[in-house]
Amino acid sequence: MFTVRQYQSSDFEVWNKFIATAKNATFLFHRNFMEYHNYRFEDFSLLVFHNNKLVALLPANIQKNHVHSHKGLTYGGVILQNKYSILKTEALFEEIITFLKKNHVTTFTLKTLPFFYHKNTAYDLESILFKKKAKIVNREQGFSIDFNLPLTIHKTKLKNFRKGEKHNFVITENNNFVDFWDNILIPRLQTKHQVKPVHTSKEIEFLASKFPENIIQYCIFKESELLAGITVFKTDKVIKSQYGATSESGEKFRALEYLFIYLIEKYKNKNYDYFDMGIIDGNYSLLKQKEELGCSQYVQDVYNLKLV
Repeated sequence: MFTVRQYQSSDFEVWNKFIATAKNATFLFHRNFMEYHNYRFEDFSLLVFHNNKLVALLPANIQKNHVHSHKGLTYGGVILQNKYSILKTEALFEEIITFLKKNHVTTFTLKTLPFFYHKNTAYDLESILFKKKAKIVNREQGFSIDFNLPLTIHKTKLKNFRKGEKHNFVITENNNFVDFWDNILIPRLQTKHQVKPVHTSKEIEFLASKFPENIIQYCIFKESELLAGITVFKTDKVIKSQYGATSESGEKFRALEYLFIYLIEKYKNKNYDYFDMGIIDGNYSLLKQKEELGCSQYVQDVYNLKLV
């Protein structure tokens, strides 16, 4: 009934066409996004066919005998055809496991897709992994705003936002990433956290050229001075703040906070369902900031399934 095989470059169009209609996919699973950093990962993505019809995809990479939900992506899992039955999903997952074993894979790690990115909510994978006795090896702590509920931005932040309106800020929406990367993001991440952004400015420019409707740079200026910026990833229902940073001067004016509230209100009014502010790893001051901007917690689980 099922056939499983590895992705080949000739599958580019077929893969992307499936992603466009799948019930649990975003533009991050498009091959143009997955392959911008292919030199870092050995691809082991899979296609699953049922009676010669494509019904599922697995974006993945391999390290020795260990297959991962693609480690170059924020989230992963098995990408399913819309309205595909649970029983068939269990059967195709068994075929994936059989294929992995035949290829001497000993461990399979899957990172789930947060529920609010689903076009048609699909918890098929989680229930299957439970039955297979997969272990949760990491539970990441994420924060998002549900626009279907009343906004609960802290009164102090709203007060500061109203004060900020007196500064005559100018907010731009474009794909000019270099100024933000070079003058704000890179130096601030280095100074505050001793890290670099995951994407270089060239990489984010390339991705934005491929996905101009999905990747947008917002910057906030006072007169001609760049104070802060937020890089957003847009899907059908969700707006995600992928990067956000401010200069020392911007901190004095609470420019980043102002820009966040501006974007929260903008996309609520555009009838988006969620504003995703991403994963927070042990930074309690950042956690407090997200909560005061109106976020609630969600969890993103990572499962480990031993195959031998």
